[in-house]
Amino acid sequence: MPAPIPNHPAQILRETNQRLSLWLDSLVLDHRDPAVATPQQMMGLLSELLRAGEWLRTGLPAERDAELAAELDAYHKNVERLHKLLPSIQRRLLEERARLEAERTQLEASAEWARASRQTL
Repeated sequence: MPAPIPNHPAQILRETNQRLSLWLDSLVLDHRDPAVATPQQMMGLLSELLRAGEWLRTGLPAERDAELAAELDAYHKNVERLHKLLPSIQRRLLEERARLEAERTQLEASAEWARASRQTL
């Protein structure tokens, strides 16, 4: 039997916050600097943010109870946390790209050397 679909705004946002927190936690290994983000992590974060954005655009209830206010605050904190992590994530991705480009250059040089060596033999 499938899980019931939440219809209470606070419950929907709570579940979104839980998933966002898990994705954000998976990015930070030592609580200082994020790891190199995997495509799955970035897709998970983007998916949650798009889903939440779509849901929030449909409109929140005019009357917000304390539970919904708390979940909105938690969502805001998750988005702020991601905002703070993005420069470090970008830096790590650029470092990884530079490392991969250096490896590619080394491999190309090695392949060229091997081709030249075969021609001289």
